[in-house]
Amino acid sequence: MNRFTKLTAALMLAGTTVAVPATSAQAAVVANQDAATFISSLGTEAFAVLKTGNKTAVRSKFRELLSQHFAIDAIGERLIRRWNNQITPQQKAAYKAAIPNFIIGTYSDNLYDYANASMKVIRTAPAGSGFNVVTQVQKPGAQPISAVWSVAKVGGVFKVTNLTVANINLAVTQGQDFDAIIQRKGIDGLIAMMKARG
Repeated sequence: MNRFTKLTAALMLAGTTVAVPATSAQAAVVANQDAATFISSLGTEAFAVLKTGNKTAVRSKFRELLSQHFAIDAIGERLIRRWNNQITPQQKAAYKAAIPNFIIGTYSDNLYDYANASMKVIRTAPAGSGFNVVTQVQKPGAQPISAVWSVAKVGGVFKVTNLTVANINLAVTQGQDFDAIIQRKGIDGLIAMMKARG
């Protein structure tokens, strides 16, 4: 697994593990004051969870918390936007159901190279209807890596809508991968691959 995928895994988890050790109610108040606080608090909690080394606990939390802090439906729609006219409602439902487990299967077992890393917020800038939160991830003995979180209010709370790591846009990269699979195997082939990965 390359460095980008491993770091993306760690950062995606950083966007999903705010509930440990604080309660969900406590974390929601802190995490949603502003975009920078949202990302900073999530990152602090996530890297703390990684340091426990409990892979079973981390993986079991991942799916539950992913839906709380990532705009999964919007991200999923963006990844297959160009194919919308060719997808049946049944295929769309199967694709939507497969997305969370696909993300878990793709990323969750590659987190631990970054268990000793730390993340700090550098700056926040308006971007469209939301914000880009620029962070720096420091792993001991390695050069710092930039990660830009795109966040927006969804239902009154911040959610992550995209992630760019070391200038690689996750949504664009994953969308290109999905396009290639659909071109070769169709949407049913994509869904089958996603289910196998998850």
